[in-house]
Amino acid sequence: MAGPTVVGGRAAAGFSGAECRLAPPCRAPGADRPSGPVGGMENQGVPPGPYRATRLWNEVTTSFRAGMPLRKHRQHFKKYGNCFTAGEAVDWLYDLLRNNSNFGPEVTRQQTIQLLRKFLKNHVIEDIKGKWGSENLDDNSQLFRFPANSPLKTLPRRHPELRKNRIENFSKDKDSIFKLRNLSRRTPKKHGLHFSQENAEKMNCEIINEHQENSVDNREISQKDVEEAWRYVILIYLQTILGVSSLEEVINPKQVIPQCIMYNMTNTSKHGVVILQDKSDDLPHWVLSAMKCLANWPRSNDMNNPTYVGFERDVFRTIADYFLDLPEPLLTFEYYELFVNILGLLQPHLERVAIDALQLCCLLLPPPNRRRLQLLMRMISRMSQNVDMPQLHDAMGTRSLMIHTFSRCVLRCAEEVDLDELLAARLVSFLMDHQQEILQVPSYLQTAVEKHLDYLRKGHIKNPGDGVIAPLPTYSYCKQISAQEFDEQKVSTSQAAVAELLENIIKNKSLPVKEKRKKLKQVRE
Repeated sequence: MAGPTVVGGRAAAGFSGAECRLAPPCRAPGADRPSGPVGGMENQGVPPGPYRATRLWNEVTTSFRAGMPLRKHRQHFKKYGNCFTAGEAVDWLYDLLRNNSNFGPEVTRQQTIQLLRKFLKNHVIEDIKGKWGSENLDDNSQLFRFPANSPLKTLPRRHPELRKNRIENFSKDKDSIFKLRNLSRRTPKKHGLHFSQENAEKMNCEIINEHQENSVDNREISQKDVEEAWRYVILIYLQTILGVSSLEEVINPKQVIPQCIMYNMTNTSKHGVVILQDKSDDLPHWVLSAMKCLANWPRSNDMNNPTYVGFERDVFRTIADYFLDLPEPLLTFEYYELFVNILGLLQPHLERVAIDALQLCCLLLPPPNRRRLQLLMRMISRMSQNVDMPQLHDAMGTRSLMIHTFSRCVLRCAEEVDLDELLAARLVSFLMDHQQEILQVPSYLQTAVEKHLDYLRKGHIKNPGDGVIAPLPTYSYCKQISAQEFDEQKVSTSQAAVAELLENIIKNKSLPVKEKRKKLKQVRE
């Protein structure tokens, strides 16, 4: 970390669609309603922070109530005002979700129906007779309306994990630094990670020895120093990439286990896939064989595979059953908030930021989880791009099937959240498209750790008990702006550059008049 680092480029806050007036949820009969999916979801994003899934739910429900067209309907010889059919609601909400960066074009119509059923269960909507509380809603002409009460969910005051474990030294000011050296560490065995002594200290000894060579007065670097350096550096980089003043509300520093990061960085194959020392933590052989078969279809190395009709579907079902039966998602329950917050970076102009952030976050995973994620993403990415892959589902294409099948295996909350399925689908879609880059080892991270240890060795950083910790090199990130601001700046900057060029041509005394006219003509063209 030798100098200032600027992360990210233009960062628009939301969509740049036409602005529309937001009407209140309850309207007088016959009140005009906009006919398309409009509202807060297109004009502003949900900023990073705790309970982002709940805040997204509130934004979706608010936008739905504000924008869903209401009109008169006739049913069973009776007229009903200010209502809509289930089919109309599916059409409108489906369009809204697909055009929102938090969910994206991978949203299916069936997922939209499932969300409307949750709306009915949570009394966001009710049937025309005022009934709600069930999930009895289909894509048909059944009539629904909005109740008078608010559909918004209340947010807890503080994340329960952070409420139990208050971290006094965790920075709240973006200009201060993390003071993480006194944080306790959990044993990696809780995550199914078993180190041999030789492998656990392999990289640490190399770093320590390198910094101790030819040094007499330098401070001795301990194993604890190395581990805390990894924790410190990855949190600093993550905070910088995400452009937040503090990570306090999205991740507890105690959740960052240095041994996992170090293992994921060094114990890899030539393809970058984690190699586990304890094979009991690995995928079963039959699952690996099945995944290899579909990933390389039809060029499978195993020539003994049967070739009966439907064989590919049976192999795929076997793989899906294994991942669906895992006790927790691959990204783990404790990192749910972290990954959900990164979902707001999954926009085209923030693609680089999202890739860098996910690359670091995936290093935090327990090695068995990271290995499963790597192998799964490699397989479904190849399958979705394989034009020779037989049809695996009667109604879905291969890519949609991969996302629909494995999204819950990758990301979900320990306590069911209403938008889990949609959020997970958006993340899996992005991981599929960028898996090679996201799941590779970032070489800059090890360099940064070595420089941090060099600061520590030379006494630029002191233990908390010895005095104030000296500041390290600072990092900056580009301020997030809206798409409209970006377009205005683009026009104004271009105009200013042209004006400056014209002025330079006119004031250039050494340039002949004929040459000036020629250049001015070129500028006008």
